[in-house]
Amino acid sequence: MTKFAILFALCVVGMGVVGMSAADYPEAEIANQQIRVKVYLPDAKNGFYRAVRFDWSGVISSLEFAGHNFYGPWFTKSDPTVRDFVFKDADIVVGSASGMTGPAEEFQKPLGYDSVKAGGNFVKVGVGVLRKTDDTAYAFSKPFDLVDPGKWSVRKGSDFITFTQELSEPVSGYGYVYTKTLRLTPNKAEMVMEHSLRNTGKLPIATNVYDHNFLVLDHLGPGPDYSITVPFEIKPPRAPAVDVVKIEGNRAVYAKAVENQDRVSFGLQGFGSDAKDYDIHIENRKAGVGMRIVGDRPLSNESVWSIRSVLAVEPFIDIAADPGQEFRWKYTYSYYTLPNGK
Repeated sequence: MTKFAILFALCVVGMGVVGMSAADYPEAEIANQQIRVKVYLPDAKNGFYRAVRFDWSGVISSLEFAGHNFYGPWFTKSDPTVRDFVFKDADIVVGSASGMTGPAEEFQKPLGYDSVKAGGNFVKVGVGVLRKTDDTAYAFSKPFDLVDPGKWSVRKGSDFITFTQELSEPVSGYGYVYTKTLRLTPNKAEMVMEHSLRNTGKLPIATNVYDHNFLVLDHLGPGPDYSITVPFEIKPPRAPAVDVVKIEGNRAVYAKAVENQDRVSFGLQGFGSDAKDYDIHIENRKAGVGMRIVGDRPLSNESVWSIRSVLAVEPFIDIAADPGQEFRWKYTYSYYTLPNGK
């Protein structure tokens, strides 16, 4: 067991219950002939993640392929007083809002936040009905009270798991049925994440969603063995320092290891209005493996965030559904070995 895994088993996660280990959280497992996936289940009382930033469904704690593990904890301790995360001595300490793993999704724009006063309710898809604390701008790190997590249900087979959240907020007029399915393709190292958001309320739904993609591949931190490739020429509005990350056309390569308290982030702009640009390859030469992420909706933004323990490519899409309408989208994750381990 690695140092990160040992520390993770001892830390407090999400909104946190002291004394609980990773094995204590409600969890399910799906598998096919090539990959095995462990998934935390939504649970307002005992779930791994009970904060109000990320979608509660489809939280992947582990994905094993060809002897490698792609996901897991990127932090070593948890402290609910921390806004996002901090470096403290040898530890990475995460706050409640950001204590998440795997390809975590966040519906970044809450519904109704700007139209209600402090003390009123607003909605965050995948989380529930929240109470507005003050009249300042929305920030994911604010400790909003969870008024109603909605009704969660789970349906599982050997190679798939489906999460459904039904929610209605009668005062604001928002309501929806949100469904996410993780499905493993038979005989392939492939996982498809299918989504549906059906508007059952009186008001239009307009939001966006991004996948944080917390990649912790065998706990190999970002460095020269990693590359990120997309279908378009990368033209970041905020370019990384060339001694840290080199942009080579449609490819970004780390020039040095991300160490200590380094924080490396940059944009992956240059994409067009077609969904074909939602196509990301992340490879690690040392591990000899890579992953590909393909979406079926056009990108609205894309960026990279990394510290010494994690590399995260974050693609965004826009979501809109009028009352009675349904919006669907999916991502396909493929995992593969590199030729000759390169």
